[in-house]
Amino acid sequence: MTTSTLSTPVIPPYATMLGFTRYVSRTGPAKATFVGGLRRQRERRSGFNPHGQMVKALKADIAFRTGGSYLTGVVDLVKDRWKPLYESVTAGAQTYLASLGDPAQVSLAQTREAIATVGPLAVKINPHFGLRYEDGRREAVRLHFDEEPPTPEAATAMLHLMSRHMDQILPNAEPVLVDVRRGVTLRANPGVRPGDVESWLAGEAAAFTAMWAATATPAA
Repeated sequence: MTTSTLSTPVIPPYATMLGFTRYVSRTGPAKATFVGGLRRQRERRSGFNPHGQMVKALKADIAFRTGGSYLTGVVDLVKDRWKPLYESVTAGAQTYLASLGDPAQVSLAQTREAIATVGPLAVKINPHFGLRYEDGRREAVRLHFDEEPPTPEAATAMLHLMSRHMDQILPNAEPVLVDVRRGVTLRANPGVRPGDVESWLAGEAAAFTAMWAATATPAA
């Protein structure tokens, strides 16, 4: 008679762009704690995006040139538990919408996701939407909803990763990170050398991968 044992399936290290950039913003033991939380979410296939309706409303206002009416109305459409969140970001989202200029001069552009290889780590690059201006400019936009502004490390990492894969995401576009709560648009610092950012991210990815393996759930 043979006895079979069940082991925990091997889950390869993986992160979304949001997860990885949140990771690089942390220091010390908080990094390992954060990676362990990401791994457990992946094992449970859990996760919920509470900002989905806000993104749809912002895109609708851009597409239909409605000046923020969708952003204003979406607060009344979400469940009561999410109303304080939506109320806290609506004003900033309106500020960002106004910053785009004449609604007739800007429209949505289709973006695609990309999988980046950063050192030993696979990272999913997923902007929220693209913009196309009448003068020919294009932007690939990622929205930041957190209470705190994006750290310089997170912004640098996110803008670099989008730029690195722009041929797949939205050719000839500029990467943009929007701090929605404050209505502030962040762009890449031209004084930062891409090679330096690449080396830094490769080191961070190697450490992430090691922590991912170290936080594996023991086999039963």
